[in-house]
Amino acid sequence: MKITVCIGSSCHLKGSRLIVEQLQGLIKENALEDKIELVGTFCLGQCQTGVSIKIDDTLFSLAPEDTKSFFEKEALTRL
Repeated sequence: MKITVCIGSSCHLKGSRLIVEQLQGLIKENALEDKIELVGTFCLGQCQTGVSIKIDDTLFSLAPEDTKSFFEKEALTRL
């Protein structure tokens, strides 16, 4: 599985760095380093929403405070 987090200027201001750090921790905590590839990218074209995240080819909008529940609901259930 590939999780892509926008690190462009708009998403950076909305907390993308914090989301990346939280996702790194959750991936490690669940021993999923060999199953989940976490990458950064610039602009996913959804600047008006929260931080843009893609899991494989599905686009989401995420706030930093929702990272753990998002990971459990959207990432863990796909493995």
